[in-house]
Amino acid sequence: WSEDRFNEIVKETSTFIKKVGYNPKAVAFVPISGWHGDNMLEESPNMPWYKGWTKEIKSG
Repeated sequence: WSEDRFNEIVKETSTFIKKVGYNPKAVAFVPISGWHGDNMLEESPNMPWYKGWTKEIKSG
């Protein structure tokens, strides 16, 4: 449930997303555990540092 590991994954994935032409700020990165079901349907007490995401869009 490491915030540091989550941020590392976001950084690595964002680099790939940019390379294929997408804006990483328009992609939701959500820390979940499919194995334990954490943060999938409801907020998990194991990730109190995660406060959601903000979508960035270009106007015009």
